Amino acid sequence: MILKDACTPDVVCCSGRTQVLEAARIMRNKHVGDLVVVDDPEDQRIPLGIVTDRDIVVDVLGKGLDPSTTSLASLMHTPVVIAHESEDTAQLIERMRTHGVRRVPVVNQDGAVIGIMTLDDLLRILVAEVSALFEITDKGQKREQHLRR
Repeated sequence: MILKDACTPDVVCCSGRTQVLEAARIMRNKHVGDLVVVDDPEDQRIPLGIVTDRDIVVDVLGKGLDPSTTSLASLMHTPVVIAHESEDTAQLIERMRTHGVRRVPVVNQDGAVIGIMTLDDLLRILVAEVSALFEITDKGQKREQHLRR
């Protein structure tokens, strides 16, 4: 499946200047576990890094840093692993495996974020495909039983 058709298009982005406290509020309000840090959230949205809710807990709260003064730029994972909208899920799975990441921004030909793919998204797709394969087997058996009567 092509990523352009499979990715979640409502990716939440912010700038590296965003403070962790504000980022946590955005995550809560948008019901997401990650933010894509971009160069300009209002314009091109070229991905620079990713920050997850786990990063906030482990790297900010766990180290006793002040979330109201710590910026996402100091926390984000770089270089960011990206995928292009024209790639397929098999290519993405291999890239995620190679880099050990669970979330990957999907970019267009200009390098701007158009969506995000997560491990959960890929699992959902694979489960649906496996289910379709079982349906083929089931219908094939029923068809064979009907023809042999």
